[in-house]
Amino acid sequence: MLSSKAMLDGHGEESPYFQGWKEYEKNAYDDIKNPTGIIQMGLAENQLSLDLLKTWIENNQDATRLTNNGESVFRDLALFQDYHGLPAFKNVLAEFMAEIRGNKVSFDPRKLVLMAGATAASETLMFCIAEHGDAFLLPTPYYPGYDRDLKWRTGVELVPIHCLSSNGFKVTKFALEEAYQQAKKLSLNVKGVLITNPSNPLGTTMSHVELDELITFTVAKKIHLISDEIFSGTVFENPSFISIIEAVIDRKLRKNRPLE
Repeated sequence: MLSSKAMLDGHGEESPYFQGWKEYEKNAYDDIKNPTGIIQMGLAENQLSLDLLKTWIENNQDATRLTNNGESVFRDLALFQDYHGLPAFKNVLAEFMAEIRGNKVSFDPRKLVLMAGATAASETLMFCIAEHGDAFLLPTPYYPGYDRDLKWRTGVELVPIHCLSSNGFKVTKFALEEAYQQAKKLSLNVKGVLITNPSNPLGTTMSHVELDELITFTVAKKIHLISDEIFSGTVFENPSFISIIEAVIDRKLRKNRPLE
């Protein structure tokens, strides 16, 4: 017997997004074997760098042999570790995160919590900062998997911030306030705004003006601002990517006061 939660339809497996996945798996496109098959356009995968990764792994065999300078590190990895994550890995990760943001910001490894992907991190954040029935505002269009990943187990509600194609789907003060008031009409307690920057599915990046508007809005409403920047390492130089932490720091420098 399964629990009532496991039996709920809220898992999202019957949504158009995941139904499309199933159809693709049954009839995947191949330029030779199946030229009339389905091309997967609903998945963001950076396959352009696979050859670079393959070459790097071939030239750095320590990474796949669980060795460091020829010495086995299996014992260090297999036994109990700090549940916040390996300090050595967190140090390297903090440096990498700063590098892909142009070293305009820095990160304290002690404040990093390692998780198994952005989906797990986002869901855990919902559990940590929201109660069952609380709401988060999300700019549209948003990743359709959020309807499953963020709502199913946590019981939170998602309220869309309606963005328009006429202005490039920018997040405006009007759209933010409209979504907030809509949540209030539904008697929902708004706990925060969740953005993906760069956007999934648009692939666009948010401007400094948009980020500053978001910060102003969330500070005024005394709610959280979550920025999913999982695609920040896969961007073009123009338009440039601006991390939310960079926007917060710039805001502090402009106003010459402590961070909100």
